Amino acid sequence: MARIFITGSTDGLGLATARTLLNQGHEVLLHARTRARAAALDDLAPQAAGVVVGDLSSAVETRDLAEQVNALGRMDAVVHNAGVYLAPGRVATPEGHSRTLAVNVLAPYLLTALIQRPGRLVYISSGMHHGASGNLHDIDWTERRWNASAAYSESKLHVSALAASVARHWPDVFSNSVDPGWVATKMGGAGAPDDLAMGHDTQSWLAVSNDPAALVSGSYWHHRRPRKPAPEVNDTAFQDRLTNKLAELTGVTLF
Repeated sequence: MARIFITGSTDGLGLATARTLLNQGHEVLLHARTRARAAALDDLAPQAAGVVVGDLSSAVETRDLAEQVNALGRMDAVVHNAGVYLAPGRVATPEGHSRTLAVNVLAPYLLTALIQRPGRLVYISSGMHHGASGNLHDIDWTERRWNASAAYSESKLHVSALAASVARHWPDVFSNSVDPGWVATKMGGAGAPDDLAMGHDTQSWLAVSNDPAALVSGSYWHHRRPRKPAPEVNDTAFQDRLTNKLAELTGVTLF
């Protein structure tokens, strides 16, 4: 039995992952953005290891969330599932960052740095990262005209590169990123063509399985198969530039 923390587990793929792992008998620590959102987990909470609360668009709340998790003991795995998709504009966080960057990249970075190191890390990416720019100059969209699709795609390139960088620097941790496909969640929309069950299967498998195929690090996955990510993901110079930039934006050094 493993202990797994899943961010963004009140709905969508995060909730589906939580249900799958709970049904397998694992201890799952759930996460909600607010106390009100936590009410959506009332049916699962009695089976879970607990529910922690924090808005990942806020650095203060993200740091507090890490403290809540650490207070409950070391996790065997963390699934960085929470994300925002097509924001209609550059919504600023309390720290002035783009909300897309904050939730999709800065929060996973901070939680990776601040949560007691687990044995496995899974970061939810997207096939859209293939179309992203690898230029880190305006990562926070303060100079460019806002483009929601481009901002999302870049955030998923960054989180995939973060996963690969963690794999390189922490050889004692299995760190991977996953493209769940375009599935019919609130984020993906009702018309999404991919299989919802397969959309959460890979991250559940990577988080707990002792199948030799799952005991790997530094891969980018889709439906339990390793796929070739964008070139920047495995470019160590890009990884270093990215983590240096994230350290600058958060004030926290990961490596």
